[in-house]
Amino acid sequence: MDRSKIITLYHTIKYLKPVQVYYRLYYLIRNRFFKKSYSKKAINRTLELDWRDEVFNYESYFGSKDFEFLNFQISFENRINWNYSDYGKLWTYNLNYFDFLNQKEIDVSDGLELIKNYISQDSELLDGKEPYVISLRGINWVKFLSKNKIKNKTIDETLYYYYQVLLDNLEYHLLGNHLLENGYSLLFGGYYFQDQKLLSIAQKILKTELEEQILKDGAHYELSPMYHQILLGRLLDCIQLIKRNEKIDDKNLLGFLEEKASSMLSWLSNITYKNGNIPLLNDSSVGIAPASNELFSYAESLNLNWKNIKLFDSGYRKFESNKLEVLIDVGNIQPSYQPGHAHSDTFSFELYSENIPIIIDPGVSTYEKNERRQKERGTYYHNTVQLGNLEQTQVWGGFRVAKRAKVFGIIEDENKILAKHDGYKSEGIIHARQFHLDGNNLIIRDSLEGISSLDKKMILHLHPDVKINEISKSDFYLNNLKLNFIGEFDKVVIQDYEFSIGFNKTRKGKKIVVFFNGELETRITEI
Repeated sequence: MDRSKIITLYHTIKYLKPVQVYYRLYYLIRNRFFKKSYSKKAINRTLELDWRDEVFNYESYFGSKDFEFLNFQISFENRINWNYSDYGKLWTYNLNYFDFLNQKEIDVSDGLELIKNYISQDSELLDGKEPYVISLRGINWVKFLSKNKIKNKTIDETLYYYYQVLLDNLEYHLLGNHLLENGYSLLFGGYYFQDQKLLSIAQKILKTELEEQILKDGAHYELSPMYHQILLGRLLDCIQLIKRNEKIDDKNLLGFLEEKASSMLSWLSNITYKNGNIPLLNDSSVGIAPASNELFSYAESLNLNWKNIKLFDSGYRKFESNKLEVLIDVGNIQPSYQPGHAHSDTFSFELYSENIPIIIDPGVSTYEKNERRQKERGTYYHNTVQLGNLEQTQVWGGFRVAKRAKVFGIIEDENKILAKHDGYKSEGIIHARQFHLDGNNLIIRDSLEGISSLDKKMILHLHPDVKINEISKSDFYLNNLKLNFIGEFDKVVIQDYEFSIGFNKTRKGKKIVVFFNGELETRITEI
């Protein structure tokens, strides 16, 4: 391994918590030298859970062994291959989650046969035995079996066996949303089997992780609006589970979960645009998570209320006028020990005008560890300033982050904020950016403090539906808005880029790149 790789690795692992290091080593040694075997034990489940779907999963099963995930479809001719991997690991995960059991239209007998088919191939399963996959599948099985009043000894024994595997492989080596999903699932398993051990560990994980993972302004700390929706939806499911099944109610846990859900609802309400879209910041895409309006309706059905908590420690800010909405990122990489879904996007932003997306984050279209994944996480794919080909934050390896830009010097007022970051300190450069929404006019001032011979580029990604009309070197029309650049700049270039409209699916859009000389003012005004 060369020196640069060692340095990158050092700046990646130095942020890990001791518990992550311990469990990585523990699982490595245990699985290599003391691999544990599991056997199914007799289960006599007596309690029927009360369950009703409030938010349905996206349709992914169409009958006759025909599945579609992440915009890739396959029809298995004879035997379903639950390890099918031609479309990548995330596709295989989705096949094994069994989300289709709780889509709006599925025949109960079909769902039951799919579960039985899966159990018949248990000894051959690969990705399906991973703890995160077990967690999501467990919740889906419990929901499906409960709402359809299905009692099947073989299914129950297999499901309980999966929960024993999960208990021995809780994702303390990863933490973040993975461990939280483990806790959600153990709560469902604990209620389903009336198992005190599952319930006790679930409660411990949920109280510890939600306390840490939900920030004071209500954001989930991985700062992906998409994952926030997913995890909030699951939290609402847990609240429904407890409320509907009072025989094993834990009112202390219920109150805690309701409090965290209310905070998360506030944050989601703050960052959701008036048209219902979410900003595609960090690892976010469309067609994966439940929509914000579905989650708000679900919360109301559970009699939850939420206040308007001002955006703060998530690092996001939202400025609004009667026509414009601006979502700004002035935050640091969070959490420092699990930045797998973070991007190099300091001071990036999105702009909507009269409910229409104008300047947007391109989103993500893949989790495969390839060139496209690297590009979508990189600085040049965000609405910020890049120095040469440097990254503000060193993203690598699909889900890794080494050196990180640090934000400092924040000064803010109503609809106005100034901040600086040191992501280019290797070149002796500090980037300062100010946003000011003045009525229906957005003014952005960029300043690079220091001297560098590298190109200085300010980047704007336009939504594919935006009509761009060049008036002059410094002036453009973007639909009903005028874009104007003021300052010393060499050239303005319009390039193509790929905008994600889902995993493995993109549309061509235009991006504007301004090559400037240290200071630039960008004005976006009404025509």
